[in-house]
Amino acid sequence: VQLQASGGGLVRTGNSLRLSCKASGRARSTFAMAWFRQAPGKEREFVAVTSWSGGTIYYADSVKGRCTISRDYNKWTVYLQIDNLKPEDAAIYYCANKLTEPQYRNGYFFSDNYDYWGQGTLVTVSS
Repeated sequence: VQLQASGGGLVRTGNSLRLSCKASGRARSTFAMAWFRQAPGKEREFVAVTSWSGGTIYYADSVKGRCTISRDYNKWTVYLQIDNLKPEDAAIYYCANKLTEPQYRNGYFFSDNYDYWGQGTLVTVSS
């Protein structure tokens, strides 16, 4: 599976941004797609995940209420809408693909459990 992330850029605090991640290759084997982010000097952290069926969606507490993850079946694309951006949202955002359902709910939240990764897209937030 190949993942191509896009949509990052420079945005002002309080504005919105929509990131996209297009899957190709063995995309039909996808069970779930997620977004993680990594700020300079920090570890990669979970942001949001959706099962490809849409029946399971989780958000990190840091973005809950400001973030919406969605997917377009026809385009094999997952989106991440972030509203009311804050300086702490600045990071490289990575999309990730998981081929199998995790045994436990927490399995969605750890980057090691994902099978494929996109190249990342940079989000910079200015005040």
